[in-house]
Amino acid sequence: MSSSVGTKHVQTKGRQSLFNLLCTSWKTVLICGALVSYSCYTFYSSDHPKRPTNSIPDLTSKEILHQPNSSTNDDYQDLSPTNINHLRFGIVGSEVTWRGRKGFVEAWWRPNFTQGYLYLDQSPTGDLLPWPSSFPPFRVLDDQTELINEIKPAVPTLARVLHAIYEILKEEEGKTETESFRWLVMGDDDTVFFVDNLVDVLSEFNHTKYWYIGGVSESILTNFLLSFNMAFGGAGFVLSYPLAKAFAQNFESCLRRYSQLETGDFIEMSCVADIGVNLSPHKGLHQIDLHGDISGLLSSHPMTPLVSLHNFDAVEPIFPGMDRIQSINHLMKAGNIAGGQQSRLMQQTICHHRRHNWTISVSWGYSVHIYEKIMPRSLLQLPLQTFGPWVSNPDPPFYRFNTRLPSREPCDAPHVFFFESIEKPPSDDEDFVVLSSYYRSSPRDLPPCVDGEHSADYVTHIHVHSPATKPIEKDRCECCDIESTKGMKNAIVKFRECMPGEIIA
Repeated sequence: MSSSVGTKHVQTKGRQSLFNLLCTSWKTVLICGALVSYSCYTFYSSDHPKRPTNSIPDLTSKEILHQPNSSTNDDYQDLSPTNINHLRFGIVGSEVTWRGRKGFVEAWWRPNFTQGYLYLDQSPTGDLLPWPSSFPPFRVLDDQTELINEIKPAVPTLARVLHAIYEILKEEEGKTETESFRWLVMGDDDTVFFVDNLVDVLSEFNHTKYWYIGGVSESILTNFLLSFNMAFGGAGFVLSYPLAKAFAQNFESCLRRYSQLETGDFIEMSCVADIGVNLSPHKGLHQIDLHGDISGLLSSHPMTPLVSLHNFDAVEPIFPGMDRIQSINHLMKAGNIAGGQQSRLMQQTICHHRRHNWTISVSWGYSVHIYEKIMPRSLLQLPLQTFGPWVSNPDPPFYRFNTRLPSREPCDAPHVFFFESIEKPPSDDEDFVVLSSYYRSSPRDLPPCVDGEHSADYVTHIHVHSPATKPIEKDRCECCDIESTKGMKNAIVKFRECMPGEIIA
């Protein structure tokens, strides 16, 4: 019995000793850990050299550009849909050119809605005064004589023109973040913008990032001589706010680097490239480096919103029987109709009348072509080469896109109709159909197509019914159906969504 009790006493005492040892060990570990941590803290905070303070930018500093991901900039946290108030236009011209071109800007400028400035080389005089409210407010470009004398640029006027970007940023000083712009849109005084489409296009981009959006020349040679990666200013180009800010802050140093360049657009591209940004080309911005009749190009517009047109003085009026400014105002009748129809402007829609063996190609708001045979969309999306090249190349290729040569063969030559009128839908009726009408501009003066069962010579008008709302699908064109009775002068085309798997051929 005593042996058993003794054994238990020894075991109990052993367990207690082991427990005390473990407790002592854990205390030692904790104390040592605390000492090591304190030593490390003391070493790195006192004895060890600190990291340079400028290696971590102070995002609250006024010298730092707006950071797209910074929570300190409300402008960049505003993810509401882009609208017309988020755009600032900078239109560059001169007092002399404005007299003949003011009608182009009046056609698209919307007083009290569009915001921006017309930059002139001198104050307007004579018949330009008083300055009407239908014009953008004008500014006289700052005097850059001192800078020009210092750097001696190859083309001194370019310094003044490029400075317009800086001057627009200066106009925004004092405005709150929500009052300031998201996108800076630059153009010439003969650039025609389609503002609703421009807003739609820019809505697809993140305005908090660095974006340089523009159009290139239609001319192969012009792009070769300048750049295939440069936005041509006549077509208009767009800078997001962060990029416009960076451009303005580095304008003078960039102009010094590229003072011997002779093209403003090339200097702009170079300055933007040095900021680390390249061109994002958009097919809806048109420089129109072409001559002659551009109806063939406009009748086969790419499947992208029409954003701008330019160089009207170099081409024929786009509608027969009108001058250039009348033509633009006539086109705007379709472009400014209610219901978001500008997104449909000049979009090509093709359908077939199998019984008559017709193909109809509609460039909405501009023209309609009837061919007396079945033709596939793959062919009709190529523009008819009704125009000539901007520069007379000794050999082709002339253009940055493929074309079709005009033909006098009855099966290949279209009956041509141009936009005449449009009926505005009631604003409260989304199911209303927009009716646009197109008239035959002149007789085709050709016999019927031998492959066709019916001639289209008797058709004088085409009425196109389209939805009063924007096209639903952006990745696919619309389809249509043709209603026509033999011998009737009016043909009816009805737009609709394409059916799954539908073939347009």
